[in-house]
Amino acid sequence: QVHLAESGGGSVQAGGSLRLSCVAPEYSGRLNCLAWFRQAPGKGREGVALITPGGAIKLVADSLKDRFTISQDLRVHTVYLDIDILKPEDTAMYYCALATRCRWGIPMEYEYPHWGQGTQVTVSS
Repeated sequence: QVHLAESGGGSVQAGGSLRLSCVAPEYSGRLNCLAWFRQAPGKGREGVALITPGGAIKLVADSLKDRFTISQDLRVHTVYLDIDILKPEDTAMYYCALATRCRWGIPMEYEYPHWGQGTQVTVSS
């Protein structure tokens, strides 16, 4: 069974920042693509960013790349999602997910068989 654990969510005011963490021991082993998704209330899951262990693929959705940054520390099997200048529309459950390999492009939910439980981000105006 593949384990992923997100943390770092919370309730913040607009303009603030958060660092989300995803601990994934199987990342950089047989599973070489980790992506972040988010799901706002009443909406489907939206691909946010993805990364490979060597960093050759590192991508954030165009609409978010001015405020979102994906990074990693393989020593602790962790991928981070830094979110700056938070907006109320960033309110969502944020998930990390694993796949065998990355496709260059916005991650799509169906490509990722392994998911964490999510961490909630709530932004108030």
